[in-house]
Amino acid sequence: MRWMVCMFLSALFSFAAHSSFAAPASTKTVIYKQNDQEFEGFVVYPKTLKGKAPGVLLVANWLGNSDETRFQAQRIADLGYIVFAADIYGKGIRPKGPEEAGALAGKYKGDRKLFRERLNLGLERLKAFPEVDSKRLLAAGYCFGGTGVLELARSGADLKGVVSFHGGLDSPTPADGQHIKAKVLVLHGADDPLIKAEDRKAFEDEMRQGGVDWQLYSFGGAVHSFTDKSAGSDKSKGVAYNAEADARSFAAFQNFAKEVL
Repeated sequence: MRWMVCMFLSALFSFAAHSSFAAPASTKTVIYKQNDQEFEGFVVYPKTLKGKAPGVLLVANWLGNSDETRFQAQRIADLGYIVFAADIYGKGIRPKGPEEAGALAGKYKGDRKLFRERLNLGLERLKAFPEVDSKRLLAAGYCFGGTGVLELARSGADLKGVVSFHGGLDSPTPADGQHIKAKVLVLHGADDPLIKAEDRKAFEDEMRQGGVDWQLYSFGGAVHSFTDKSAGSDKSKGVAYNAEADARSFAAFQNFAKEVL
């Protein structure tokens, strides 16, 4: 499948990225559980924190929590939000290469019920931090995680907003759009070969029919993984960093977060 080829290339780039990245002092590993299974996420606090702050649930790409996730979490935290990066796969379950990443992501894309359970588990952990204002919550995700935050919204999660960065737009159960309480922002590469035109239309139809407050920004010249510097610059591979789309999408995220939080 074409999307698997593109994601394979994305993973190859990502594994080499941020090799010298140092976790900021404000980052803490968080172990949480569901029944007998453990999950390992991390929380990033703003540099200055007085009283309670809005919380952002962050969902990583198909590689799971990585240095790229930490980079994105830190720049969101720098805006004044407490960021919790959820662990969808489980503690110690980390893809060792693109094939494993594809299999893991495919498992959850094929079982949306399980995917939603893991996403909601992360959301509940975010709410449990005493410094988080549980009435002001937002979820943001990248690629696989971008698909995930839309599923979280479809589950009826009590969120002010969700932001999908180059996530999947397929709509397997369109009626679930009526359960969405959050405002929705989709940040999309106009030339992303992973997103079919029919999937985009299905997503838009779902939002309209569900009466959702939604926005979709389509960035010209951008393909998949446009926020990830490790994706390189060769658009012909279907995955590539795009500095303009990265800057514009993050500015859109900031404006949206200010609005809903």
